[in-house]
Amino acid sequence: MRLTDGLKAVAIYEAAKGVLVLVAGFGVLTLMGQDLQYYAEALVAHLHLNPAKGYPRIFIDAASNVSSGKLWMFAGFALAYAIVRWIEAYGLWRARRWAEWFAVLSGAIYVPAELYGLSHHATPLKVLLLALNVGIVAYMIYVLWRLERGRMNTPDDGAGL
Repeated sequence: MRLTDGLKAVAIYEAAKGVLVLVAGFGVLTLMGQDLQYYAEALVAHLHLNPAKGYPRIFIDAASNVSSGKLWMFAGFALAYAIVRWIEAYGLWRARRWAEWFAVLSGAIYVPAELYGLSHHATPLKVLLLALNVGIVAYMIYVLWRLERGRMNTPDDGAGL
């Protein structure tokens, strides 16, 4: 497998994350003018959670206090995140060095939070997402290392002197 094939696979993954978050952002906008507390209570009941305790209560209280402005803000953040993911995907697809570095940094920044989440409540999905993220970061580091090694092994023709 060539390095560019792996870069394209990561680019597709990043673009898909952007699409998923954008769809979620549009979903948030469909809640405009709805009784969010009703939907939150229905979701808590569907999941068979106690609505008077802990996180379910916090979730219901938060849903009852969401304004249209906050929904627009959430949708705006989703759009901004999607754009960043698509720019990264474009750069990776075109094998741009800046995108490779960005992929390492943007992937590695989530690892501590994912480990923290796993330490409190491990699920197969959390383990899978952590493994996928660590795999992508490791692959991107490998790509950068191979490219740097290739540059160092290229004979200098003295043109820079």
